[in-house]
Amino acid sequence: MQHWSHRNSEISDWKFHGTESLWVNASGLDLKVQKEAFRPAGRNNVLVQDVPDARIGSEIRALRKARRLTIKALAERTGQSVGYLSEIERGLASPNIKSLHEIASALGVTIGWFFHAADSSKPGEHEYFVRSGNRRHVLFASGITDELLSPHLRGKLELLMSRFPPGASSGADPYTHEGEEAGIVISGRLELWVGDMRMMLEAGDSFGFESSLPHRYSNTGDQEAVVIWVITPPSY
Repeated sequence: MQHWSHRNSEISDWKFHGTESLWVNASGLDLKVQKEAFRPAGRNNVLVQDVPDARIGSEIRALRKARRLTIKALAERTGQSVGYLSEIERGLASPNIKSLHEIASALGVTIGWFFHAADSSKPGEHEYFVRSGNRRHVLFASGITDELLSPHLRGKLELLMSRFPPGASSGADPYTHEGEEAGIVISGRLELWVGDMRMMLEAGDSFGFESSLPHRYSNTGDQEAVVIWVITPPSY
């Protein structure tokens, strides 16, 4: 499973409405919302305090490596200099919203990937735990939503939840990548092809295979399918 390489993600800009404000501090990027919700829109009204945030830099580095990109390749995709990106990754510089959007887009995620809700987690909690309301996610053009259940990408294991609307798929062509993956269908039905073998999986059914085998999957049912994936090494 490697959604990022084989589907175009829908990258959302962000805008604050009403009296919301976004603050960056040295301990992390804290989202403080008042009155109205934080929702997709333009980014013209976003205010960011320019304070280096080491956590954001380390997350960018981990995600870049998971995508198997060199810092030079990321620089070419974003139009940023190698030196500037290096400073961000080392916590010596803080990206503004425009730069962070360009980096997120190049890495196939939304800016929300780097956000943590300050009011629902205790200090240090993000290293080991993920609150249900704090999951980072990617929405793909096909309608599939992937939610990261792992606290970070620095380990050897990755845990994901995928939501497949009816008719959504990984694409007509199978693909391969490094590693191994396994999972369980939580609800709905999933059509899974591994090599020449086709299997219709129902809620409660599980699977596992070497990711080097050609594979693809789709929701052929009329209800949303929810699947938990375990992947090694991280490729989200």
